[in-house]
Amino acid sequence: MNEQTILSLIRSDQWMMDILHVVNTLNLPDWWICAGFIRSKIWDSLHLYKNRTPLPDIDVIYFDPTNLRESVEKDLEEQLRILFPNIPWSVKNEARMHIRNGVKPYLSSTDAISKFPETATAIGVKIDDNDQLQLTAPYGFHDVVNLIVKPTPFIVETKEGKRLYEVRRINKNWNVIWPQLKVYSIDELNDEE
Repeated sequence: MNEQTILSLIRSDQWMMDILHVVNTLNLPDWWICAGFIRSKIWDSLHLYKNRTPLPDIDVIYFDPTNLRESVEKDLEEQLRILFPNIPWSVKNEARMHIRNGVKPYLSSTDAISKFPETATAIGVKIDDNDQLQLTAPYGFHDVVNLIVKPTPFIVETKEGKRLYEVRRINKNWNVIWPQLKVYSIDELNDEE
């Protein structure tokens, strides 16, 4: 599976395309739908699942340094709920998320995605004004298509990041849903070095 296969998977999924089109109507700057929206589609496909694995949320991110009010994100979530009900929308302006995360300001949405906890989650998709799909994957597609879960380089820079990764690794329990995954602990990665 490669980038073109991933794009084809998304294009052939009417539900995903409808969601992308709805988000595109908001005209958000530097927007992407990221994380589980794409990762789960890939893993479901690789596990030959006929039914979609339910998502806890649909992560919509954008980058607008001119308006950092959290209330704007909540208003956007409400707009999306009106346009596409029964979806667990989560909208975040990555221009302000560094404050919550206690790190240096992000430079763009893709920069923010590169700071996500897992390489397989650090992926985004959007649709442009010409109805073309675009992917961003700061660490490429190798891990997600090879069913590998490991921390991003950014996350292992600090004790807090390592702790966050380990908590997510345990709490997400992805192996129960996708048994072919290889989910690495920080210790396992250190042993390989």
